[in-house]
Amino acid sequence: MEAAKRVLTTPEAAKIIAKLREGHGPLMFHQSGGCCDGSQPMCFEKGEFKVGANDVYLGDVDGCGFFMGRDQFEYWQHTQLTLDISPGRGSSFSLEIPLGLRFIIRSRLFTDDETISLNPVISGEEYMELHPAG
Repeated sequence: MEAAKRVLTTPEAAKIIAKLREGHGPLMFHQSGGCCDGSQPMCFEKGEFKVGANDVYLGDVDGCGFFMGRDQFEYWQHTQLTLDISPGRGSSFSLEIPLGLRFIIRSRLFTDDETISLNPVISGEEYMELHPAG
């Protein structure tokens, strides 16, 4: 059985990711439980946001690493996340904001079979050791 993916993207979000990649190069996503944007996923140029031991790597979405704060992951670990896009300006530093858009997360609970198939997550620090270029 193939491992279930922890994070996916909608076709609409994939189009925006491609557009941002054209203008900014390689990208990454981080979702925290922080004060400024709550749990809004934020898009950065790859390596612009420093991930570490308090972050977990959930996988790649359209070729972009997706990281989440470990505390936030405790709430989301039983769900499959889907990165989507919505009109409106968030109050964030995310790259899509100047386009009048913002990334959002949709979620659903994993089935029992999917839960069994999940690969373990690794810390952002471990990810950086395996991928030192960013």
